[in-house]
Amino acid sequence: MLLAIAQLLLGLALLLGGGHYLVRGATRIALLARVSTAIVGLTVVAMGTSLPELAVSVGAAARGSTDLAYGNIIGSTIFNVGMILGVAALVAPMVVQRQTLRLEYPFMFVVACMVLLLCRDSMIDRLEGAFLVAALALFTVYVVHLAQREIDADEAVALEREVQKAAHIKNGIGRAWGINALLATLGIAALIGGADQVVAGAVKIAVFWGVDERMIGLTVVAMGTSLPELATSAVAAKEGEHEIALANVIGSNLFNLLGVLGATAAIFPVPINEAAKNIDNWVMLGFCAAMFPLMWFGRRVGRWEGLVLLAGFAVYLGYLLLTR
Repeated sequence: MLLAIAQLLLGLALLLGGGHYLVRGATRIALLARVSTAIVGLTVVAMGTSLPELAVSVGAAARGSTDLAYGNIIGSTIFNVGMILGVAALVAPMVVQRQTLRLEYPFMFVVACMVLLLCRDSMIDRLEGAFLVAALALFTVYVVHLAQREIDADEAVALEREVQKAAHIKNGIGRAWGINALLATLGIAALIGGADQVVAGAVKIAVFWGVDERMIGLTVVAMGTSLPELATSAVAAKEGEHEIALANVIGSNLFNLLGVLGATAAIFPVPINEAAKNIDNWVMLGFCAAMFPLMWFGRRVGRWEGLVLLAGFAVYLGYLLLTR
């Protein structure tokens, strides 16, 4: 038990450091690439922080623990909205960009509905998994293209000014690319290593108390693998990078439901048990749906909205613990 606690503490330290360096490096890379920080949060940061979910779910499916693999994906999606967005909003209220409401959130909600429909036959097979991965690739290409095309003249001037600042132009653009790519890479490596330690310690504790695979996937593993997103969004909100904080939540959900679930099913078809199909999927969809009114009114996610999300997640967690 002491070893498990030590792993948890080490993992948390790596997650906090990794979140800081990933946000710092990715933000500057966004400027150097003339791409908005919101797009980088939706793509690079979201995918980087979701790599633990991918590793855990594919590994679990390979061992035949498909309940744990699927529970990790759905539980992480719920945790992203209820806990991570809630905590980030408490750290600093976030302004919601128009494109988030027009494109990114609607696509995330449609994907959540699509996953629910794909689970109706109690199986996500290889073809469906490949379709999900292809959808993620097409969406990523589209949003990056859209972001680069729609920038206006004033935004271009301001962006160029920020590029010069981020590059420390006297040192050269090339050197700036290398330094910030190294920071982002170190951040992702620390996040992955930290998540691995957190999950290892947490699973040992959960097994010690005798919890089944679905419950471990929905709670301990999902929370453990989502800690990179929590650390990254909280650090981004604290440092004033609100676009990264919100985009990281939406992008991580997209990567979970399209990339992680798609890649896992494409390699190992994932059977869906009745509890996941009739309860977990609907809870996930409910949390995704709750984001819209919270973002729509006032075009911001403030501290009151954060408290609502955290309260909803606490109720859900209490339900799981009472019905385990």
